[in-house]
Amino acid sequence: MTTAEPRIVPGGPIAPADPARWPDVAAVPASSPLRTAVTSALVRRALRELPLRARFAGSGTVGLGGPLLDVRDPAAFHARVGTAGLVGFGESYMAGEWDAPDLVGALTVLAAHAAELIPAPLQRLRGLWAPRQPHEERNTPEGSRTNISRHYDLSNDLFALFLDDTLTYSSAVFRGFPAHGDRLAAAQHRKIDRLLDLAEVGEGTRLLEIGTGWGELALRAAARGAHVTSLTLSREQRDLARDRIRAAGLDQRVSVELCDYREARGEYDAVVSVEMIEAVGAEFWPVYFRALDQRLAPGGRVALQAITMPHDRMLATRDTFTWIHKYVFPGGRIPSTRAIEDTARDHTRLRLARRDAFGAHYAETLRLWRERFTERGRRLPRPVPDRPGRTARPRRPRRLVRRVRGRRP
Repeated sequence: MTTAEPRIVPGGPIAPADPARWPDVAAVPASSPLRTAVTSALVRRALRELPLRARFAGSGTVGLGGPLLDVRDPAAFHARVGTAGLVGFGESYMAGEWDAPDLVGALTVLAAHAAELIPAPLQRLRGLWAPRQPHEERNTPEGSRTNISRHYDLSNDLFALFLDDTLTYSSAVFRGFPAHGDRLAAAQHRKIDRLLDLAEVGEGTRLLEIGTGWGELALRAAARGAHVTSLTLSREQRDLARDRIRAAGLDQRVSVELCDYREARGEYDAVVSVEMIEAVGAEFWPVYFRALDQRLAPGGRVALQAITMPHDRMLATRDTFTWIHKYVFPGGRIPSTRAIEDTARDHTRLRLARRDAFGAHYAETLRLWRERFTERGRRLPRPVPDRPGRTARPRRPRRLVRRVRGRRP
């Protein structure tokens, strides 16, 4: 979720980009004729062997057949890709220079062949041409607060457009496929209960949750009789989570605090952290795991849910700045399972007891979110900027509180 106002609305027209908010989308970057020509040759060579159809306006189609990638303005497209790589590829889409009738299908093909798109010699020189993470987006205590606010504090109404009534912003666990939207809330509860079971959370458990979300895990843990301390850096999430907990009559068992994980204090029988490690940053992974270790009582358990990627791809891209970082998750970095295990082993007393994988469940979760967002996207709130490039924090929406008032987990 970017701090700029979205300009592509499901089912709506593409409007000109606001240069005050999206300067890098509004203007095509300067690129020499040689760079643009080389980029064009490399792009066509890469797409020629893929199971899709890439149609370039005025210059034919390449590919083996499959989802259509329609490049409407090849000159601008190649200039952006040649100067900014994957960031430019995404910005070119935002500018309307390319499109795909089946966007998910086209991106799935590109993602499946990501390691093959760039020739090996250029891959080895990635450090010379790939954009680097801006220094101000490092996940220091101050940087983390800014990064989290840019994503999560756009408004709770925005997230309610695509999340189910539990407001759970992580992978669900389904009983079977294909999954149905009316079962998403039950699948989220199944996932939460699974984590709480693994952490052995029950009556009297002192539980530390790192990353509150909108409070559903804290609600279910408290309903088991646990005493929960939940930490978040998002004011929007904290305020709504507190309201939901109060409405459920569980505010004596749950404390939601605006607090960095590095500032946590106390001793706990269990620690649960759901898809929060992705916001930690590779340089701070040791700090994060030491914090888990330091807060855990002897014999305690940690249940960690994380998005992961193959280790070799993580190593190849860990210093790269991408479109996702620039417009969706500033400061984000996805670890590998090996990186998690190595970091925990080398920096803490923690030891791996169990590892589960449910990537297919995440694919279904994302599909259901996308369908719900597409259906309701015209109701997308329009934040009002307080100055160019920034977004004023919207007022806390009351209708979400009314929706859950009186509901118990």
